[in-house]
Amino acid sequence: MEGDMERRRKQIVELINEKGQVGFAQLVKSFPDVSEMTLRNDLKFLDANRQIIRIHGGARSLDTVIDIDDPLHKRISKNNEKKQEIAKKAVRLIHPRGAIFLDSGSTMIELAKIFPDERCKIFTVGVPCTMELARLKSVDVHVFGGRLKRESLSISGVKTLQEIENVNFNLAIIGVTGYCRGKGFCCSSEERCEINRAVMRRAEKVMVLMDSQKVGKSDTYILAESQDIDILISDHDLDREIQEDLEQKGVEVY
Repeated sequence: MEGDMERRRKQIVELINEKGQVGFAQLVKSFPDVSEMTLRNDLKFLDANRQIIRIHGGARSLDTVIDIDDPLHKRISKNNEKKQEIAKKAVRLIHPRGAIFLDSGSTMIELAKIFPDERCKIFTVGVPCTMELARLKSVDVHVFGGRLKRESLSISGVKTLQEIENVNFNLAIIGVTGYCRGKGFCCSSEERCEINRAVMRRAEKVMVLMDSQKVGKSDTYILAESQDIDILISDHDLDREIQEDLEQKGVEVY
């Protein structure tokens, strides 16, 4: 009996971590043989033990509220097929020219792996991205200086922001940790948010890469609203209603 309870609670945490946020109705549907009272007690226990965050009408993953970057190795293993799909879409839309900013993150690494070897300048704060881009002979790769964040293997800090202010970007390719209608595109790290805002201010065009599972996730910092971006690239599971809403606001969605 106790083993069944532990197993169920582990499954609840895994579901919430996978979705980012789960409504109580969805939880009831996922565990049809468990009473609502038992599920409410499970959420109360998991919240008290800091495994999830209880909210009105459901629960959220800790990842959606903690102001730190996930370890990079953890993010690389999540939704890898979707990230590869997004990277392939992005490559078809990118016309390498001038100066391009490439954000840090696991989806950006997938993009760097297949970035075309055509003459342009790429600026990045992602250390793994520079390693992937090193294979290219025609691309001039620039790495902004600053402080290394070990978990995400990205560069940040005052020096990074100062160097960004000296560059004009033809295209900024940005990653986000969530999107909510009415709240916009979100970021979990304040430092990363500041860097990407600075880049976007100096960019002619802004392209956001976001997998569909980040829709509905509300993170700590608001990075941008729909009018601040030009292109959104997601995977084939992106909600049609969200796509149409963004297109009505002038965003090209792929």
